[in-house]
Formats: sequence, C-alpha cells, structure tokens
Amino acid sequence: MAAPVLRWGSPGRRWALAWVDGGSRHRRGAPTGPTSSQIRGQSSVVQQPVQTAQKPRKGEHKWAAVVGLEIHAQISSNSKLFSGSQVCFVAPPNSLVSFFDASLPGTLPVLNRRCVEAAVMTGLALNCHINKKSLFDRKHYFYADLPAGYQITQQRLPIAANGSLTYSACVGKKPGQMVSKTVRIKQIQLEQDSGKSLHDDLRSQTLVDLNRAGVGLLEVVLEPDLSCGEEAATAVRELQLILQALGTSQANMAEGQLRVDANVSVHHPGEPLGIRTEVKNLNSLRFLAKAIDYEIQRQIDELENGGEILNETRSFDYKLGCTVPMRDKEGKQDYRFMPEPNLPPLVLYDTASLPAGADSQQVINIDQIRDTLPELPSVTRERLVQQYGMLPEHSFTLLNEVGLLEFFQNVIKETRAEPKKVTNWVLNTFLGYLKQQNLAVSESPVTPAALAELLDLLDSKAISSAAAKKVFLELWHGGGKTAAQIVSEQKLELMQDPEALERLCQATMEGHPRVVMDVKRNPRVINKLIGLVRRATLNRADPAVIKEILEKLLRP
Repeated sequence: MAAPVLRWGSPGRRWALAWVDGGSRHRRGAPTGPTSSQIRGQSSVVQQPVQTAQKPRKGEHKWAAVVGLEIHAQISSNSKLFSGSQVCFVAPPNSLVSFFDASLPGTLPVLNRRCVEAAVMTGLALNCHINKKSLFDRKHYFYADLPAGYQITQQRLPIAANGSLTYSACVGKKPGQMVSKTVRIKQIQLEQDSGKSLHDDLRSQTLVDLNRAGVGLLEVVLEPDLSCGEEAATAVRELQLILQALGTSQANMAEGQLRVDANVSVHHPGEPLGIRTEVKNLNSLRFLAKAIDYEIQRQIDELENGGEILNETRSFDYKLGCTVPMRDKEGKQDYRFMPEPNLPPLVLYDTASLPAGADSQQVINIDQIRDTLPELPSVTRERLVQQYGMLPEHSFTLLNEVGLLEFFQNVIKETRAEPKKVTNWVLNTFLGYLKQQNLAVSESPVTPAALAELLDLLDSKAISSAAAKKVFLELWHGGGKTAAQIVSEQKLELMQDPEALERLCQATMEGHPRVVMDVKRNPRVINKLIGLVRRATLNRADPAVIKEILEKLLRP
C-alpha cells in the first residue's frame, strides 16, 4: 500500500490526507527535467570583477560573462543531519520521517557527527580554512515541504571558508591542449535539506514527501571566477570526483545528490558588473553548461536590443533548451536569520588545542581527519601519467568515466600486455563500444579478465590486431566463450609456419603480375601486395612478417 502524504488543495488551500505512490515529483516552478528538485533561498555569492572570456558584440564592443555557482551535495550518511531517521533514495513516501523532521512541538535537533566529519574532510581537500568555531542559524521562509517554517543552516560563520578548486579545461581544437584553472571557494556550510513537493495541476493539488526533509547537505559556494558553461561543468565535475574520492557524498546528480544553482551576468570589460540572474536546480553537467551558455547569450541579445536584465530567478527547460522565468528577486526576501537557539556553537580541535584527556568520541580532531584524506583525483592523474606513461588527457578520461579507472586497473593486473596497449584498447575500443550502446562501465558484457586474456593473445602474437577486434566483437555479443575458445573455433590464429607463408606470398605474386611490376617501379606500392597476401591468409598473418618475405622474394 502506498504511504500517506499531505495534500494541499488549491481551492480554499485546505490540508488533507492523500495516498500516492512513489512516482516522480518536482517543485513548483522547477525545471521539467528528470529528478529536478529545488533549494530555495537567497544567493550567497557576491560577484567580483574577474578575468573572463569575451564574446564579440555587434560593432566594436565586447562582452564579458561572469558566472558563480552554489552547489548542494548530499552528505553520505546513514542518518539525517539532526535526527536519527534513515536516509534512502527509493523509500516509500513519508516512511523515513522522525518527529523532529515533521517539526512536532518539543522535538530538538541532535547534530550528526558523521556529517561534521564529512564537512571538515571536504574543506581540507578543497584547501579551505577550517573554523574551529562555527555557528548554526535559522533561515525562515514558508513552503509546503518545510514543516518548521525555517531551515537550519550556517549563515554567519560556516564550518569552512576561503578555499580553492583547481580543474583542467581544454583550450583550442586539439584534445591534448589542456590548461589548469582555479576557482575560489567562498565557503562550505552545513545545512538541512527540505522535503519534496509534487504539484498536480490537473487535480489542483500538491503532494508532499518529507523523506528528504532534514537530510544533511554540504553547500559549496564558488566565487564568480567562471566565464562560460563549459568551465562551470568542468569545475563541478572535478568537485564531484573529489567528493566521491573522499566518500563524503555519492554526488549522483540523477538522484538529486548534487544540485547546482548558477548566477550569471554580462558586462563590458572595464565597466561595472551587470545585473545577474540565478538559474536554479541544474541537475546534470550537460544541462548546467547549456543553461549557462544560453543565459549568457540571452542577456547579451537583450542588452544589444535595448532591453534590460531583470534580477530574477530562472529555471532551465531541458526540452526547449532555454531558461524561463520563475520569480523576480527585485524585492529582497527577508529570511529573518537568527541564531539557532537549540544548537550550541560547533567547536573543533586540532592536535595542539585538543584538551588533555578529551574523549575522542566527543570531540573532532581536524589533524586526525587530515591524516586520513585519500588520494585525490589530481594526484591520481599524475600517478597514472608517471606509472603508465599515458598522456594527461587519457588520465582525465579514465577518471571522468564512472568505473573506467577500476576497469583499467583490473585489466593491468591480469595481462602481460604493455600499459600503453591496454590504455589504447580501454579508451578506444572498449569505451567506444560503451558509448555506441549508451552503456555504463558496470553494464559492459566484457569483463576485465576477458579483455586481459585477449590482450595476452595479441601480445604473444598468437593473433593479429584484426583478429583481436573480431574476438572482442564476439566477446561483446556474449555467449560465455573465452577469447581462446573463439580464436580456436574460428581459426583466427596467426600463421606461424614461415614456409607456408612464403608459398602464399609466391602464389600471390604470380597471380598479380601487374602489382608486382608496380612495386618494382615504386616500392611504396608494396602495401597493396601485403594486403592481397593478408586477404589470402584471412588476416591470419603478421603484416610485418609478410612484408619481410615479399621484400626477400622481390630482390633481383
């Protein structure tokens, strides 16, 4: 049976109890894309002049775009930020709601230690200053899925501030041209998530699911150091990889575990910054890049046509590929920030300030968390380049595709083939098939062990490169056969008998006298003769060996 949820009927706005299933739901005015969700509130990004990319304007002037991001990452924790309710994405509606989550009178928040440790670890990984004393605040606003009428956040003094995120972006048309860029991090703060609402316009009602209410979030506020959609998407992807490496957030955008708000404005270089708009709830890297680039061009077109930019909140319609107005922000909303009366200041320690005899279960040691930091993506890439001699762009591809690095490393462990050959097969052949079939690495029909066996056959020159591709195709189609079995059944082994190869070469030359005459006049034409011999061998001969035999037979 479906779980009960609150229903808010438009006529008369009366609350009642309704029954709904666990289907998709989204907020009023939210984007129509999948898993869209909305985090409401005033932007905390203060835009500063930065060096930005420029776009030609009609005439002699140019435009500069300024982009700042607010990123909400759901903390990987078994329970919520201030209650013991379980966190689960696919649970039935309103099945994971404690008395505190539902804001019953007399209930009090209890801070989740795991969420604090995740915030500290993330701040350290992003080069932030960790505040040994941080404060919690109430941010008041009213919405159907915020039962308390306020959100607990950190407005005055966050847990971490003044950090940086370094990412690499492609420049020029060649894929190998990459440059490192840095975006400043204003702050990282802890806050609780709100619930989810589904507005049913057909029935004029709103359904509320409070399972997500109170889930711990890390809000990462980036300074406006970005200038286009591609830069923003690349920076967010790097942050996503860092969070996943740390284990502080799964950062799965499809499940709403990573949501981005973008603040966009344009201006002429040397002039004051323009009026900004905020694009809310961007839930994929592709939509993030498209929404920002569209919004930049929309503002430029509006100004060039004599219009003006409104200080407003917009959403991205992924079907139309454009941003649409949600609400204006001209009248600044009063959130009536106030200190959270039920939570004392959050106090952290380092080794130097740790009280003597302190209970490790009652305090958090910043230095101890720093010592447990895992290898970050930037270090992993450097290691891959140094250890396997691969190109830097190859290391980026291995990390950017979910599960691809683990697949590559498992193949390396089980094969005798050179790392460069493994890299080529994984990034070109294997990844190419995945893209073609729109599959994730975890959905691949070819296992690391199967590919390793195939590469061993190729490395030992038991089969040719062409035969190896045939074997890979058979492995991809499944059937449960090993690479060796496929080679044996289809007789794809390389011809190793030199005398048999020499007889084939001789017969091919006798059957194509004109080609032989062309080769004698122009030695470069030998490749055509090599191709004819390979065809006769059903691609079961090494081209280098064939060439060597032909050159021997062609000598006067």
